[in-house]
Amino acid sequence: MSRARTSLRLLAGVFAVSVAAACLQPAQAEAGVSAPASLVQSKEAKGLKTAVFAGGCFWGMEAVFSHMKGVSSVVSGFEGGSRSDAHYEIVSSGTTGHAEAVRITYDPAVVRYDQLLQVFFSVASDPTQLNRQYPDTGTQYRNAIVPQNAEQARVTTAYLAQLKKSGLWKRPIVTAVEPNRGFFAAEDYHQDFALKNPDHGYIRMWDAPKVTALKRTFPGLWKPDFTRG
Repeated sequence: MSRARTSLRLLAGVFAVSVAAACLQPAQAEAGVSAPASLVQSKEAKGLKTAVFAGGCFWGMEAVFSHMKGVSSVVSGFEGGSRSDAHYEIVSSGTTGHAEAVRITYDPAVVRYDQLLQVFFSVASDPTQLNRQYPDTGTQYRNAIVPQNAEQARVTTAYLAQLKKSGLWKRPIVTAVEPNRGFFAAEDYHQDFALKNPDHGYIRMWDAPKVTALKRTFPGLWKPDFTRG
C-alpha cells in the first residue's frame, strides 16, 4: 500500500505540472530564492547537534541537506504525531498530525544552525505554501521548524521575524514553529531516496532542481557527495 502511494505521488506531481504550466510552478521550484543571512547567529556548544525541519516531501528535503558541508546524517521521517501511527501509508491520510520531515545531524563548528535555516528558506521549501508544497497537498506537507533546544528556538524566532520584514516573498510566510513531540524515522525505502532513485520522475521534476539551486546559491556550503542517512 505504501509503495502504491509513492506511485500516486509521482502521478499527482506529473498531473500538477501539466495543469499548472501556465503558473510557472516548475520554474519557481527550480529558481528558489536567496534568503538573507541571519542577523542573529547561532551559538551552540561543540559536538554534533540535530535539527528537524518539515517542508513538503521529505525526499527533496533530504536531498538538499545531504549535500551540505558539516552534515553527517539526514533521516527522512515524521514529526508532530505519535509513534504508533508514524507510518507512511497512515500519515499520507493527513489525519495523524504528523508532517513529513527530516532530522539533520550537523557539526556547528562547520555549519551553523542559522545557516541551515537560510538554506531551508532559500531552496529546500517554499515558506508561503500552507499545508502543501507544489504538487503535494495536506497537513502532512506543512512547512514547520521544530527547535531541539533553547538556542535553536531563539535563532528561529529571530530569523522568522527578520524574513517577515524582508518583503522577499509576495505572499505571507506561513512557516510554523512547532514543539518537539518526537521524530520517527520513515520506512527504509524512503531513506536516501534521491541517491538511490535519481531518474525517478518526481525526483527529476521537483527535487533535483533544489539540489542544483543549493550548489548555485550556496557554493561555500555545497559538497558533491550525498551524505547517507
